[in-house]
Amino acid sequence: MGSGTLQIDLDALASNWRALAAMTGPRTEAGAVVKADGYGLGAAQVAHALAQAGARKFFAAVAQEGAALRAALGPDAEIYVFSGHMAGDTEAISELSLIPMLNSIEQMTRQFEALPGQPFGIQLDSGMNRLGLEPAEWGAAREIALGLGPRLVASHLACADEPEHPMNRQQLDTFRKMTDGIEAPRSLAATGGILLGEEYHFDVVRPGIGLYGGLPFAEARPVVRLSLPVIQCRDLVEGESVGYGNSWTAEGPVRLATVSGGYGDGLLRALSNEAMLFSGEVPCPLVGRVSMDLITVDVTHLDRDPEHLDILCPSQSVDELATGAGTIGYEILTSLGNGRYRRSYEGGGLISAT
Repeated sequence: MGSGTLQIDLDALASNWRALAAMTGPRTEAGAVVKADGYGLGAAQVAHALAQAGARKFFAAVAQEGAALRAALGPDAEIYVFSGHMAGDTEAISELSLIPMLNSIEQMTRQFEALPGQPFGIQLDSGMNRLGLEPAEWGAAREIALGLGPRLVASHLACADEPEHPMNRQQLDTFRKMTDGIEAPRSLAATGGILLGEEYHFDVVRPGIGLYGGLPFAEARPVVRLSLPVIQCRDLVEGESVGYGNSWTAEGPVRLATVSGGYGDGLLRALSNEAMLFSGEVPCPLVGRVSMDLITVDVTHLDRDPEHLDILCPSQSVDELATGAGTIGYEILTSLGNGRYRRSYEGGGLISAT
């Protein structure tokens, strides 16, 4: 097979959800963030496994993602849309019973005029300055919005992956000032916020990256393995270079594997001359530039030519690979989701390939 295989352990995914849910108190419900096609792993399969584990609230970025989740989960799941009620979304929100997290007075007007009586949530800006009503706007709209019974009132933490950052406490205090005394369920914490402790949990938490094996949930079980087929091996002599730009030159005799995978498959170009691949537990350095379809790997030290090499595996986590690219695990996962990989699912009552 000419393309790589993205192996996804749905039992590990479900285990991570249960572990994060268990960190909250009995009055807090754990939902699940399944945006960007389930962080690149397949929204339908991911959502199904999380529903089996006990999740009932799901969060998508845009209405189109909400539609895919509704098709996968059926009529009973609560599906929230972070982008709120955008122009052109009215029909999908209504027909699919999506719950828009309204971010502005404009969105509130659109929702209440076009879909009176239908469910909605409210998103507040507690200091991140990205989405949501700011305190002054909320002050003007609060009475009307709360009178219509929002399903959820939420905000988002900017620095939750840094437990000692003063922004966490600042946003917590702001969120409390904006919402204390309301009857609607409240939500502030995603994965990092869950790890900050009970005072950040409120009524609903929204784990995301921790479900998929990423930091800051260091105890997460790994969910993804990515194996890439070796197309060809060749010998280089001292002084020969490889790949575009002659960015790597052999300093002695080298055995080189050309591997199927490149930036067209989500392997970031920043991994050039930085990443490590693995044959079993043996590390093999990526040498030369990442090109669109191919990478080249030094396998001189192996006792035989490998048929495949792993770039995500027990020896290298998503975040360890991200460090080599100067980025974060989120970008690695969602980039891989745009690739040509065959997805292989195990666990969660499912053994299949796509």
